[in-house]
Amino acid sequence: MTIKIGVIREGKVPPDKRVPLSPKQCKAVEKKFPSVQVVVQKSPIRAFTDEDYQKEGIRVVDDLHDCDYIFGVKEVNIADLIPNKHFFFFSHTIKQQPYNRKLLQAILEKKITLTDYEVLTDENGLRLIGFGRYAGIVGCYNGFRTYGIKSKRYDLKPANQCFDRVEMEAELKKVSLPNDFKVVLTGFGRVGLGAREVLALLPIKEVSANDFLTKSFDTPVFTQLNVDDYTEREDGKPFNRSAFYKDGSNHRSTFMNYLEVADVYIACHFWKSGAPFLVTREDLKKPTIKTKVVADISCDIDGPVACTIRPSTIADPIYGYHPIQEKEVDVMDEEAIAVMAVDNLPCELPRDASEDFGNELIKNILPALLGEDPAHIIARGTETNKDGKLTSYFSYLEDYVANKA
Repeated sequence: MTIKIGVIREGKVPPDKRVPLSPKQCKAVEKKFPSVQVVVQKSPIRAFTDEDYQKEGIRVVDDLHDCDYIFGVKEVNIADLIPNKHFFFFSHTIKQQPYNRKLLQAILEKKITLTDYEVLTDENGLRLIGFGRYAGIVGCYNGFRTYGIKSKRYDLKPANQCFDRVEMEAELKKVSLPNDFKVVLTGFGRVGLGAREVLALLPIKEVSANDFLTKSFDTPVFTQLNVDDYTEREDGKPFNRSAFYKDGSNHRSTFMNYLEVADVYIACHFWKSGAPFLVTREDLKKPTIKTKVVADISCDIDGPVACTIRPSTIADPIYGYHPIQEKEVDVMDEEAIAVMAVDNLPCELPRDASEDFGNELIKNILPALLGEDPAHIIARGTETNKDGKLTSYFSYLEDYVANKA
């Protein structure tokens, strides 16, 4: 029996050019799983054209009503939902986001099975698929582009104007940094490791957190921090990472120390409510702050990185934050911290980001979906079923769906 997988046309505005599977990957899926046929819904906005898919022998169709599984990237518009199908996409509902309540209600009403990429994890709770790596890659590049603009030392082409990552990386040859230049990076997840891929292409060496704080260098340097490098217990007892992740209260940040010596801060950490802010608005008013560029890839608005007062856009990625006035100003204002806080960074390199995502989909998700799944990967990532109900893993969303949350 043939299993038909459909790639849906992205319907979000502004348009998202990413895809879950590139043309060559669609063909690879059919080769790896002989019982599978992949079809692609027509679209004028993808980074890969309809013709690109057709050249690989993939059928391009008007609708996906005869598909068994439908894969997208961003939230599917309610009008594009097909009843009684199994959809895969980022729904942005698991944190009870108010703006997508109606989407989840419609999914339940139409008796759709929804599997959300964001909660597809292994048995240890580690995510199996996502765009975090390319958020780190593009975000780090944007951070150095922002520094070039703010310092007037060089000018890099916007990542979204590059055809692909190869062209973007070629731009890095223009980067010119002072000898005493310092970058601090927070986070070791997919995003942080992606950022390191860009740092590896620059004339900048890694140093320890202690050396970063206490020593001067005659070459550009960076340090990458984990949470225990900039967080301490308020009672003075030794820091315990596991205890902190369970309850972040009664802790305080020491991150100010790094901002007093760093020229650029690249934020790739994961932060959740209850943990201390890394840097507050009051912290940023101190005259000892040296940092003039913040690339906030994590992009928690008005949260742990106080100068991130709003998300920015691909079209207009940088704004200025005046620490004393606590408001947005021109990025070139002498007192301003230049903030890059684009919240959809992988969209700037849609071809590369899509291929990276598709590789993970083929390696980590499709075998569990189309074959044996002893770890219950698909079940644990599935929010709704074809009975029009939330699964047991997501029963906590009942009040949210009922419009009570």
